[in-house]
Amino acid sequence: MTTVVNIHEAKTHFSSLVRRAHDGEEILVAKAGTPYAKLVPLERAADRSPGLLSGHLGEAFFEPLPEEELERWER
Repeated sequence: MTTVVNIHEAKTHFSSLVRRAHDGEEILVAKAGTPYAKLVPLERAADRSPGLLSGHLGEAFFEPLPEEELERWER
C-alpha cells in the first residue's frame, strides 16, 4: 500500500515514516500534490562469510606492476 504525505507532514513525522518504510510500506512525499520523493525499504544484503573461496595469492601478486601497466592506470 502506498501512502502520500506532504512535505510538512514528512518533516514533522520523519522518524515514524522511515520506520513504516522499513516495515515494508511505500511512502510518497509530495509538494502541492506532486510526488517529489519516495521512501521504500532497502533490500537486505545477502549474508556473506569471508574466506569461502579456496586458493592463495602467489608471490607474483605482490610484485610491482610493469611500467606500461602503471601508465594505463595513471591516465
